[in-house]
Amino acid sequence: MPKLIVVTREGEEREVMGEAGLSVMEVIRENGFDELLALCGGCCSCATCHVHIDPEFAAKLKPMSEDENDLLESSAGRDAYSRLSCQILFSDALDGLKVTIAEED
Repeated sequence: MPKLIVVTREGEEREVMGEAGLSVMEVIRENGFDELLALCGGCCSCATCHVHIDPEFAAKLKPMSEDENDLLESSAGRDAYSRLSCQILFSDALDGLKVTIAEED
């Protein structure tokens, strides 16, 4: 089972294990991080699961879709490593991925 490192808005870092095949959003929520709202449930229709990806892993992710990009455009905290965690499929190749939960818009 691959490991995911989650940094909360308060800066607390926690390592959790996640099932390959779930989205990063699902892994975060299943491990009790309630600050990641994910209001649309992973349908890529809101930006409440916004995270910042560790730059080391950015090239390992599939390219961002146009819909994801459009949703992130409305986020004040967007940067070069912003992604919607519902759009990242967690896998063994992402073992050790570190994400920081973005500030709430």
